[in-house]
Amino acid sequence: MSTAAAERSPGRGGADGTAARARGLTKAYGSGETTVLALDSVDVDIARGRFTAVMGPSGSGKSTLMHCLAGLDTVSAGQVWLGDTEITGLRDRELTRLRRDRVGFMFQSFNLIPTLSAAENITLPMDIAGRKPDREWLDRVIDTLGLRDRLAHRPAQLSGGQQQRVACARALASRPELIFADEPTGNLDSRAGLEVLGFLREAVDELGQTVVMVTHDPGAAAHSDLVLFLADGRIVDRMERPTAEAVLERLRLFAGGPRPEPAPGAVPAGADDTGLREG
Repeated sequence: MSTAAAERSPGRGGADGTAARARGLTKAYGSGETTVLALDSVDVDIARGRFTAVMGPSGSGKSTLMHCLAGLDTVSAGQVWLGDTEITGLRDRELTRLRRDRVGFMFQSFNLIPTLSAAENITLPMDIAGRKPDREWLDRVIDTLGLRDRLAHRPAQLSGGQQQRVACARALASRPELIFADEPTGNLDSRAGLEVLGFLREAVDELGQTVVMVTHDPGAAAHSDLVLFLADGRIVDRMERPTAEAVLERLRLFAGGPRPEPAPGAVPAGADDTGLREG
């Protein structure tokens, strides 16, 4: 998984605004002396129409950041917006509706319903909401992901890569404003993982979607337009147009290894940039 983002142009729509943003985002677990600060006053902007990867050591806060941006977890302090809507002040019912209508999710475990066909799994969130899918858009997603001849199959009849493609189609089916992918290649072999990353890349380039992916894999991050690096609950660095090699060197730095030379496209932490404001 070493495809370099430098070999492509960034996804469309980055100039259209911000898909999600956070200011002073703080998440703490426990209280008193046992408090664990998972996120420490994070400021971040997710550009619309781009593929953003989030990386960092275990316990750095990357999954917590994704869950807070997606409204899957509450925050201890700070504010989060999805588009122009502040989600930190929403009631549970409003937040559930917003996630259902405006956010797509992909998880490492696929989360498919075993008794439903691929087609039924893809449209399940809209079926629950009582909404009919946009047939033209749904057909485009299905064909982009190469699932046309697998729609009648149940998950047990599909390979791991095919199941993750179904999960990807389900995330895309409602044409959400933002897709969150949590280690989407973690349970896949290298070939299937490359396929899924290619489909996420296509979702950005060809379908105009916005993707945020949490990953441990430098090769997976190389498919993105931008990598955000977390350490100790803070965004400490960022890299535009990443390559697998440059990302790996940056991760070695955070692990305490020798400091590498700045990678092409990398911007030092704290540098002024419209895509990131340091917390």
